[in-house]
Amino acid sequence: MQILPGGTATFLLLFGLLLGAFAVRSALRLRRVLRLIRHGEHVEGRCADRRTVDRGPGSGRGYAVEYVFAFRTRDGREIEFADHAPGPFGFEVGAPVRVSYDPADPAKHATVAGPGAWGPVVMPALFALMLGAFAVGLLAGFAAVRGWL
Repeated sequence: MQILPGGTATFLLLFGLLLGAFAVRSALRLRRVLRLIRHGEHVEGRCADRRTVDRGPGSGRGYAVEYVFAFRTRDGREIEFADHAPGPFGFEVGAPVRVSYDPADPAKHATVAGPGAWGPVVMPALFALMLGAFAVGLLAGFAAVRGWL
């Protein structure tokens, strides 16, 4: 019984495109973080909160740790934002961090990536590379099934 028209070839194509979309999303996140590190404003901030978020039933790990950081922009606005895991050991609440942000929209574009916190750079890079490699493999498999390779 075929669920998808085209069978295996359609599955390889759709799954390859899905993984490719996630790889592109991770690559865009990485690009944004690297741009903030190089060209953004840099200020001293702090870890404002460390909370456990319930992922719900059915997930391998039922919880995740989320870090919330706070900083004051050069024009005096107090901003809070959540960022990807800063590293293997995280931060204690109140710990000082270096924040890089876009002055045009600091609430939306800010990161703690940089010396002492490479998690926001490493995680998107790993996802982009791994998912991209799987996507290329699946799409090559699609082309092989179709007889194009």
